[in-house]
Amino acid sequence: MWIEKNDKLTRSFVFSDFTSAMGFVVQVAILAESQNHHPFWSNEFNRVHIELCTHDAGNRVTDKDRKLAAGIDRIFYSFHPLEKKP
Repeated sequence: MWIEKNDKLTRSFVFSDFTSAMGFVVQVAILAESQNHHPFWSNEFNRVHIELCTHDAGNRVTDKDRKLAAGIDRIFYSFHPLEKKP
């Protein structure tokens, strides 16, 4: 679930292994590029943490961030089809 705090949308994702986490990152990168909206992220082994805010809007959360977050969720659930969606 995305959390809005300190003018950012944040969420952490957990995968079964490093390769799955990196596959997710690549797909998110393609989506982000298509929306011309680039997240801050970090990963460690099977975990990926993403933060979203719109720099052009003074580094605050906008509909642009919410749209990208929804797309990121769709990608995540394609990796975890049995996980319950919020």
